[in-house]
Amino acid sequence: MADDLTDMTEPDPFDRLIDAPFDAALSERYLVYALSTITARSLPDLRDGLKPVHRRLLWAMRMLKLDPQSGFKKSARVVGDVIGKYHPHGDASVYDAMVRLAQDFALRYPLVEGQGNFGNIDGDNAAAYRYTEARLTRTAIQLMQGLDEGTVDFVPTYNGEEEEPEIFPGLFPNLLANGASGIAVGMATSIPSHNAAEIIDATLKLIDNPKTEHAELMEVFHGPDFATGGLVVDSPEIISHAYATGRGSFRMRGRFYAAEADKQEDRDAGIERLGGGQWQLVISEIPYQVQKGKLIEQIAALIGDRKLPILEDVRDESDEQIRIVLVPKSRNVDPELLKESLYKLTDLESRFSLNMNVLDVQAGGGRTPVVMGLGEVLRHWIVAQIEILVRRARFRLDQIAKRLELVEGYIIAFLNLDRVIEIIRNEDEPKPIMMAEFDLTDRQAEAILNMRLRSLRKLEEMALTKERDELLAERDELDKLVESPARQRTRLKRDLNALRKEYAEDTELGRRRTTIAEAEPTVEFSMDAMIEKEPVTVILSQRGWVRGMKGHVDLGADGIGGEFKFKEGDGPAFAVHAQTTDKLLLASADGRFYTLGCDKLPGGRGFGEPVRTTLDIDPNAQIVAMLVAKPKGQVLLAGSNGRGFAAGMDELLAETRKGRAVVNLKPGVTLKVVREIPADHDHVAVVGDNRKLVMFSLEELPVMTRGQGVQLQRYRDGGLSDATTLKLEEGLSWKMGGDSGRTRTESDMWQWRVARGAAGRLPPQGFPRDNRFG
Repeated sequence: MADDLTDMTEPDPFDRLIDAPFDAALSERYLVYALSTITARSLPDLRDGLKPVHRRLLWAMRMLKLDPQSGFKKSARVVGDVIGKYHPHGDASVYDAMVRLAQDFALRYPLVEGQGNFGNIDGDNAAAYRYTEARLTRTAIQLMQGLDEGTVDFVPTYNGEEEEPEIFPGLFPNLLANGASGIAVGMATSIPSHNAAEIIDATLKLIDNPKTEHAELMEVFHGPDFATGGLVVDSPEIISHAYATGRGSFRMRGRFYAAEADKQEDRDAGIERLGGGQWQLVISEIPYQVQKGKLIEQIAALIGDRKLPILEDVRDESDEQIRIVLVPKSRNVDPELLKESLYKLTDLESRFSLNMNVLDVQAGGGRTPVVMGLGEVLRHWIVAQIEILVRRARFRLDQIAKRLELVEGYIIAFLNLDRVIEIIRNEDEPKPIMMAEFDLTDRQAEAILNMRLRSLRKLEEMALTKERDELLAERDELDKLVESPARQRTRLKRDLNALRKEYAEDTELGRRRTTIAEAEPTVEFSMDAMIEKEPVTVILSQRGWVRGMKGHVDLGADGIGGEFKFKEGDGPAFAVHAQTTDKLLLASADGRFYTLGCDKLPGGRGFGEPVRTTLDIDPNAQIVAMLVAKPKGQVLLAGSNGRGFAAGMDELLAETRKGRAVVNLKPGVTLKVVREIPADHDHVAVVGDNRKLVMFSLEELPVMTRGQGVQLQRYRDGGLSDATTLKLEEGLSWKMGGDSGRTRTESDMWQWRVARGAAGRLPPQGFPRDNRFG
């Protein structure tokens, strides 16, 4: 009994373990996953331009008989059939794919006609699938045309219960007409939509001459044609090169167009005149895949942050047509400058990548991802369509052969009608006798026995004879078609020309929406020019709190104390008059310079904000100077070790919040002097901690962008206390001590004029005891 129980136990699952290196097992399984993602999920097939989920959606709708002439059915019914029979994935992903096929702002030629809320260009999502309904469009029917004519192979579904087509055989050039996008493992595809008429024209050129040059194709194939219209503003050379290689990108812009303007030039420029010289701009189309709501939010944020001061307001007046109204700050604003500003600062100009990576059927029968140029894509598509054409012809030939067999049997029966009736009436097994006597096949005899009595008319015999002649003539034509590549190309051209009439330029669906036009040279402008110029007083406290007060406030000791309040234990350190269009230069003791825009300063109310929240200044580094940057201005820089140089203010401006390292300092040395050099100054004065003073020509001071500089004064003990520049003929000036506020000037300075780097001598009598020029 124990032995029987032992035999009944299940085998140990650990006995099935396979000992394999982890990296080999992982790479093998990951490769299987990657190939599955590439071929069965993310990349479109070159022949019908569809991914499996889209193909299964359309096939399920066809099986539900949702053609354009039928009524709509709930989207939930379609999604249920797709995930239950063909595509065992999440319902949300399947419904999202279906929604995209129905959105006329996403697909150039929609394949699904939706009823209900299928989302909008503002970026709002579609309603749940229990609320929406759908059916196929005529374009989808054309894409699936020929499925019942033996044109493609059918493969088992994932559970083997049903079959689905491997591809769709229709003549509609869906890959290029509707485009595709997807990300697989290690590769991606991005194909824009194009005008169907232009695709057909380029295809016809290649059918006539397979060696047609790329430049000739681009004469009729002009570039992308997006569902949302807009402009493609790249040069013809850039566009042509992208399609020649299959890789590139296109610069898209929204369209300014004012339909209600009086003059044509104003309509084309998007300008609506309001009277009194006032005007406004109207955006009528936006770039593909840009959500209108987010674009308006971007523009509104620019206005709110005062980054686009030439724009007063933005309004969304859209209904079924896009209408975004832009109100300028004043009538004197240049419309082109406003447009260029929006192109630069918002998604009104964006890029669409071209990466024509598609699945192509190779000689071995497998599908391989390949990046192709335009000509190569069309040539492979022509080959696929001719193969479909031949398969359709052979399928029809089989049908004709079967029908001819029956028709000829019927004719024999009519010619020997009395004998056939006699055999049927008198014989128990008439079928073999008829087959032997009239040399009939089994199918012919069976068909004769199943004929209705009402068919035994003279008229029916004439109809059968006519049908036989027509079938024989059709068979001859199809035989010639199958055997002749020239006839195949002619038939394909005829079918394409018939399709082109439905998508011609003069039809609503076929007219080109996107304008291909190289942009005019960009209007050069600086973002600083956008800032409204206003006077501002900038105050930086000893603890690094900065603020800006409107207007130029008195910077005297009483003025600062009266106008500005400081936190307890804090006080004023630097104060300057500036304009909101100016840039501030802040220098730290470690030799780094930082840039702060006067338009971005916190208001004068309160204590301001710590400057270190805006700039990455070392917490241990003291701010030693704050001055307004002037174009082509220069500053004197000197370290505590007596070395220094002159630097251009333009070279001190920093692009990032981390600032710019300008003065290289040795350990223990700090940046001591940062002073603006007036244009008319010609000498440098330096005083040390030892109270020795030297003067030398400004020409001896090198102008550098970065470094330690040269020795300005030699010291035995201590270091540099202060340095300044002066105009020699006006003499050296310094502020007197006390509350008098008087300034003393010493004009006779020949005794202190020496070569740069000298030790110097004691300053004139009355020089400040703190050894500072003030």
